[in-house]
Amino acid sequence: MIKIVIDDTAGYCFGVRNAIKQSEAILEEDEYLYSLGHIVHNETEVNRLKTQGLKVIDHEQLKTLKNSNVLIRAHGEPPSTYETAYKNNIVLIDATCPIVKHLQKNISERTALNEETNSQVVIYGKKDHPEVIGLVGHAEGNALVIATSEDIKNINPGKDVHLYAQTTMNPENFAKLAEEIRAYLTEYDPVNSKQVFEHNTICRQVSNRVEGLKRFASTHDLLLFVSGRQSSNGKFLFSVCKEVNPNSYHIENKDDINKNWFENIKSVGISGATSTPTRQLSEVADFLKDFLLMNETL
Repeated sequence: MIKIVIDDTAGYCFGVRNAIKQSEAILEEDEYLYSLGHIVHNETEVNRLKTQGLKVIDHEQLKTLKNSNVLIRAHGEPPSTYETAYKNNIVLIDATCPIVKHLQKNISERTALNEETNSQVVIYGKKDHPEVIGLVGHAEGNALVIATSEDIKNINPGKDVHLYAQTTMNPENFAKLAEEIRAYLTEYDPVNSKQVFEHNTICRQVSNRVEGLKRFASTHDLLLFVSGRQSSNGKFLFSVCKEVNPNSYHIENKDDINKNWFENIKSVGISGATSTPTRQLSEVADFLKDFLLMNETL
């Protein structure tokens, strides 16, 4: 029989768990609750909460809403969202992750000093990610977002760089990018090159999982990684698994499992993103146990 093991370090991060708990508590008392964007990048969880009364809206819908309660998810929001809520008498249930909240504050304070210190705010992240949109808003729109080495050429070489990171990015890539920016500034002016100040704002709950996840993935013949396709930390953590175990598969739920994966397999590890609840990992494990029992010839 194939051995099935769930990664005991997997599960929701604090920020997501807090947002989910707040929404569930409100939905126990009220018929519905608006969420500004998907509460988590996990379609299975979003659909579960929708059955309890969660209504997902976008920013255009927020502008037309009046006298309502709206949840701000863990990713956070730009100041303009709070201004809209104030004008429309909307009560915001602010579930912004404390780490993101702290990052927003730091970027806002740094932006206020840009002119007098001849510096600029640069954010390593995905331009269209909701967290990054919020961070740029707290920089009053005066932040450059970079995702790859190619984007470095857009940095002003005549100003110091304060480099921040979206909380779910790859820490190794962040360090590499910082060095590449230093090389770019030095090449522009070898004598009086500007400085790069690194603010490593990557969530430790994501980055600290890397070594443990490598060990877990490498000890199994096959690894099932459960997360939403759009989850940034999911993509990153899955890449960690794939690097050490080529026999790793990214699935959203049990429906994505392919029976052909399990030929000559003795052990299966199941892990997930910080946006994947342990309940979902258990559902995959239970399904897999039943599935393998019915296919004992594998």
